[in-house]
This record gives sequence, C-alpha cells and structure tokens, in this order.
Amino acid sequence: MTTRLYYTDAYQDRFTSTVTAVADGGRRIYLRATSFYPASGGQPSDTGVLGGAAVADVVDEGERVAHVLAAPAELEPGSEVEGRIDWERRYDHMQQHTGQHLLSAVFEELYGAHTVSVHFGAESSTLDLAGWAAEPAALPVAERRANSLVWENRPVRVSFEEAAEAAGLRKASARAGELRIVSIEGLDRSACGGTHVRATGEIGAVLLRRVERVRGDTRVEFVCGGRAVARARGDYDALARTAQLFSAPLEDVPALVAAQREQAREAQLECKRLEGELVAYRARELYDRSAPDAAGVRCILDRRPTGTVDELRVLAQALTALPRVRLVAAVEAPPTLLLAASDDAGVDAGAELRRAVTAVGGRGGGSPRLAQGSVPDVAALEQALRALGC
Repeated sequence: MTTRLYYTDAYQDRFTSTVTAVADGGRRIYLRATSFYPASGGQPSDTGVLGGAAVADVVDEGERVAHVLAAPAELEPGSEVEGRIDWERRYDHMQQHTGQHLLSAVFEELYGAHTVSVHFGAESSTLDLAGWAAEPAALPVAERRANSLVWENRPVRVSFEEAAEAAGLRKASARAGELRIVSIEGLDRSACGGTHVRATGEIGAVLLRRVERVRGDTRVEFVCGGRAVARARGDYDALARTAQLFSAPLEDVPALVAAQREQAREAQLECKRLEGELVAYRARELYDRSAPDAAGVRCILDRRPTGTVDELRVLAQALTALPRVRLVAAVEAPPTLLLAASDDAGVDAGAELRRAVTAVGGRGGGSPRLAQGSVPDVAALEQALRALGC
C-alpha cells in the first residue's frame, strides 16, 4: 500500500522513499510513500524526477501508485530513492482544481446549477452544469463573485471524516469509510482526493471563457491563476495587433470589425451577382454558338480538366433556363459527369445519366432536369461521354 503524502501536504515537492516493487523492465516503480499525484478525478498526474529518471506518468492502481518512467531505471526493491515534483505543473493544477471547487460553489450559490463533471486540460479546464441554460449576463456575475472570494483569501482546509458523519457536502459521496474533505471556509465542502492551495487568494485571477451546450447541460471553460494572466495577455496582444491594423484605439476595434464585416458581406453579395451575370452571359454565348438538332434541341458539351460540381450546376441552371437545350458537362479530376435538360427538351436527365455511368462501372442519378454521377477513371469518362453524345 502506498502512503500518499499529497493528501496531507500538497506543497511537499521533494521527498525520500523506499522502493517496494519494480515492474516493466525498470519502467514502473512502486514506493512506500509518494508525493507524486496520479491522474484522478479529471486532474492530470504530476511529472518530475525519481532517482534521476524522468517520471512521465503516475497511475492510481487502487492500493498502490505506479510511477511510470520515461526510460528504465536501475532501481531495486528496498533501495532509497529521492523524488522531485515538477512544482510549476503541480502548482498550476492546484490553482485550477481549487478554482473549480470555488466556481462550482459559486454557480450552485447564484443559480442552483450543479456541477456534474469536470475536465482539467493542458491549457484550460471545463465544468459541466446540469440542465442550466446560461443567460448572457450570468457569466460576468459569476466571474465577479468568484474573484471577490479570491480577494477575501478564505482558508482552504483538508480534513478526514467518516462518510456516515460527513455533512454539508456539495455533492454526496457514494464511498463508505473515511473521506478526504476539502473545504473553502464558509462556501464549500467537497469529498476530493486532489491537490489544492491553502487559501483562495492563491487561486489567483479567475477568468471564465467559452460557454456551450452539451447534451442538455452547460459547459463553462475557465482558467485560473497563471493561466488566467497568460490568457489575458494573449487576448490583449491579439486585440492590440488588430487595433494596429486599423490604426485605431483598442476600444474602437469591435465597431470597426463589425463595419468591415458588413462591407465584406455586401462585397460578397455583389461578387455573387456579377458571377451570376457572367455565367448567364457564357450560357447565352454557348447557346447561340450551338446548332439545334433535327428535333430542335441544342446539345452543349462543357469539359474541364478540373473543377467542382457546384460550378457545373451554376452553368446548368443558366442554360436550362433557355428553351430546348441539353447540357453534358464533365470534369476530369475527379472524373465527374453532369447532365441537364430544359423542361421542353424531351430528355429525362436522371435516367439517361444513370444508364451511361453504370455501364462503365460508375454511379449517379438525379431528377429529369438535372443529374450527376462519377466514374472510376478518365477512360470510363470518355465512354460515358460517347454514350451521352453531344
């Protein structure tokens, strides 16, 4: 059984312990006691150094904690070994985890929104709130409340209590026996095995980020402490660069971006209108240059080395608006066919194209007016075009 030193002192970043077992060719080390935190409850594991070897992962195996090394080490059962925690990583996790307890209590207090799951990521963390639909103004209110509790520097304490006697927990625990309780004075009591700071002031700034709906719940992304400072600096730098592009003060950027977006939308609409006019002009040119067959139907062939079906469809719509016309269009890469016919052309485009492509191992279909299909290669494309004729 491994004694977990982080249960009583999350600030112990150096320790000496006895090796109790070695597995996986010296890559998996077990100790009598450890300060290394194993991944659990959504919190990532610690990393660091054990006996001079890098610890890549720490795994909770129930009664024991396994230290997974990046490379095999020459450690023997019974030997003494020194462990050093990557303190910057550990303290960051302490800030995020204590910040999550604080935020969960705040959302419960303000909105009755209960936390059902938590995830601590490398850059940001999230908590899922059951069935709560966040109003736009709710997050700033929760953020202000959380930060005011940080400024109050309320003590964060760890205690061990029997499950049957542990009262006032934010979330009831299904475990029996002794529970480890993490409490924020006057705010929260939660059964938790993670690492936490000593007081809310150490959480640092709390910054709420993205909000999204996930399976009926609300997921809130947050960062605390050093991460919040880094994220705020990143946001400011991005906004400052944008303001520089506009040669304008930061506070004017939202209005300028909105104006630019509207101008871009109008330009896009004008571009589409002009493209439509160009396609209509090309369709009329192709129509006028083609001669009607004995039945009075003009057949137009449009073959391209590359392109998209959407481009062919635009041309088809323009052409089939004209009387008694049939369009056979093809793209060589990838081998694609499109057949279109005006209402008065006497052609069932879907049936005709299906016959042509299936005969050469392709597939396709569509309506009597417009159909498309694909074939295996350019040779098959040639055969299908001959079958369609034009």
